[in-house]
Amino acid sequence: MLCTLIIIRYPKYLGVFGFLSMALFRVPLWFDKKITFWKLMGSSATGSFDMRPDLRQWGLLFTSNDPTIPKLIREYLRFFRCDLKEFIMEPTTAHGSWDGKQLFASGRKVTQRVAPVAVLTRATIRVNRLKNFWSHAPLVGKKLNNATGLLVSYGLGELPFIKQATFSIWEDEASMVAFAYKADEHAQVIRKTRDENWYKEELFVRFRTISVSGFDERIAAKMLNLPASYEEA
Repeated sequence: MLCTLIIIRYPKYLGVFGFLSMALFRVPLWFDKKITFWKLMGSSATGSFDMRPDLRQWGLLFTSNDPTIPKLIREYLRFFRCDLKEFIMEPTTAHGSWDGKQLFASGRKVTQRVAPVAVLTRATIRVNRLKNFWSHAPLVGKKLNNATGLLVSYGLGELPFIKQATFSIWEDEASMVAFAYKADEHAQVIRKTRDENWYKEELFVRFRTISVSGFDERIAAKMLNLPASYEEA
């Protein structure tokens, strides 16, 4: 099973059609029998959790053995001249659930480490813990954007303030682990999420990136760990 994530950016003044797509896209996604799970999401103004939305940027995630975007959706995005960043990935490790579903063989691990490593973190925040979460999120987001080894990151969400996710790609596992568990601010937040029971549901997935599109060749090469000769071509 593959996971496809598309980051969609509408031209200036056309972000309203991103709002519209959150309703329209449900129809082709619902009727595409090849797709086993899908989510339509808004995007933050930064690469991490942020209360400020980017009304021109939206996200589409789905799981299927066929990573092709449904035709009606692709034609819609082409009509509005959207900029697309597309990631096709294979899960390697997963813990937790999304809407009660264990999408990526929760608990599955692979013995062979892959680099770069793509990571999806997703959580439903308890209403009585929203203040706790959002009082820490901006500082963690700032640290993430400046983290060593980070290639790209996006802040996403299904429901403003409550259902939040981040997607990031790191040069290697060591860089990701250093930020997640050794950076003081982030390590402290992880402890608080457990001690204070912030999340009603959470999911953590690592992926092997199979293909990316919409990026400069040098950046794409780093995300796919292609040889230096390709980067210099």
